[in-house]
Amino acid sequence: ADEHLDLDDGRWEDIHVVTGALKLFFRELPEPLVPFSHFDKFIAAIKMQDPTRRGRCVRDLVFSLPPAHHDTMKVLFHHLCRVIEYKEENRMSVQSIAIVFGPTLLRPASEEGNMAMHMVFQNQVVEHILNQYSYIFPD
Repeated sequence: ADEHLDLDDGRWEDIHVVTGALKLFFRELPEPLVPFSHFDKFIAAIKMQDPTRRGRCVRDLVFSLPPAHHDTMKVLFHHLCRVIEYKEENRMSVQSIAIVFGPTLLRPASEEGNMAMHMVFQNQVVEHILNQYSYIFPD
C-alpha cells in the first residue's frame, strides 16, 4: 500500500523480523511467485536426470514467467545469492535458503497429494535457481 516505512525504526533492527516479513509477504500473495500454472512444469524439469536438459528447461521456464514474476524473481534471487555469500556468518547456505523459501515461492494450487515429496522438489527448484543464477539471469 502507500504506507511509509521507516527502516531506521528500532523494531527493524532484528534481522529475523525483516526476513520474516519478507517470507510472509511472499507466502500471503494470492498466487505464489511461481504461478500455479507453472508448478508442475518446474517439478517435471527438476526431476530430469540430464543436468544440461534440466538446466535449460528451468531457465526456459523462468523466462516464460509473466514479467512481474520474472523480474521479482530476478531481484529476490539476486538478494538471496548475496545472503549466501555470507553463509559463514549467517549460517544461510543454499540448502538452508531453499528449505526456507521453496514451499513459499512455489506451491501447487491444491494441497492434495504428497506434500513431503512436493517439498523436496520445491526446495530443489529454489536451490537450482540459486546455484545457476548467472546462467538463468545472464544480464
